[in-house]
Amino acid sequence: MKIYINARFLTQTITGVQRYALELVKEIDQLIDRGEIDGNRYEFCLLSPSNIINEPAFKHIRHKAVGKLKGHLWEQLELPFYAKGGLLINLCNTGPAFNKNQIVTIHDAAVFNYPKAFSFAFRAWYKFLMVRLGKTSKKIITVSHFSKGELMQHCKIAEHKLVVTHLGIDHIHRKKAAAGTIEKYGIQSPYVLAVSTMNPYKNFNLIFEVLPEIEAHNLNVVIVGSKNSKVFGEQTWAKSDAVNWVGYVTDEELKALYEDAAGFIFPSLYEGFGLPPLEAMASGCPVIVSSRASIPEVCGDAVLYFNPDSPKEAASQLIEITSNPELSKQMSYKGKDHSGLFSWNKCAKDTVNIIMNTM
Repeated sequence: MKIYINARFLTQTITGVQRYALELVKEIDQLIDRGEIDGNRYEFCLLSPSNIINEPAFKHIRHKAVGKLKGHLWEQLELPFYAKGGLLINLCNTGPAFNKNQIVTIHDAAVFNYPKAFSFAFRAWYKFLMVRLGKTSKKIITVSHFSKGELMQHCKIAEHKLVVTHLGIDHIHRKKAAAGTIEKYGIQSPYVLAVSTMNPYKNFNLIFEVLPEIEAHNLNVVIVGSKNSKVFGEQTWAKSDAVNWVGYVTDEELKALYEDAAGFIFPSLYEGFGLPPLEAMASGCPVIVSSRASIPEVCGDAVLYFNPDSPKEAASQLIEITSNPELSKQMSYKGKDHSGLFSWNKCAKDTVNIIMNTM
């Protein structure tokens, strides 16, 4: 039985969605290796365009670069042809609009809730595609119960088609913190860390609004993530000597930044899941997060919450975790315990069960 995986994500910079796809495929490969999936009965194959930037290395899952096109055109016009005769698995929000023998993971419905955060072309295409995929696909996987409700509301996807699988966090434990990261980026400790894409609904302006309080307590801010994107609308960002915008970093550098941070802040207004707070928790960093969307579902009682519309409340919580050593220690222990509930092994097993029950 042939199972094709849409590997267009191998052509993309790794953010949360691509992380999910990579780690999930790695874990499925391990399930085959351990004999938990019958590799003689089920054949998994990655199909990608030729312009990949991340070369996969799996024991049992083959990779084939196929077709001559790139991007959405490759996905819509060439991928369906090469996936004929098998079930197609799409892991990153998109898939061929007219292929019925497929499963699609849709992470959130942000284009419906925050349309102004995206370019016109992006949101128009994604709104059409998500509704279409909800109608034609055999199953829709999503990453939180919050997102399940959002997709039912905005895309009118039938509840029986939707299945929730939480993401994992154990990838962070497989990385060794890169020595010299603090020195490489000229970071001044103590610092508060923030990690995200620069989508407007990530609410990064809040960080700049609390800068006076942060600086008053001799704290600096380190932001991981690119300032610019073709997807998101034009944005301007305040400048401050207390803010070190390091851009994209390696996984090993990111782990070093998590481990050395005095605290982690996640001010997002909307998330389908929200992986960075769990990565910070797993690294022992005390965390404060927005009380919106899926974030309470994911973070539980292992963090401090704040109203993302209240910079004053965010500043208060931030100062609390960075100036109270006992609280910081307690949150570090609690965060490590809570993050342990989320594993790629469980995510992969749940996903494979969905695949097997669909074929």
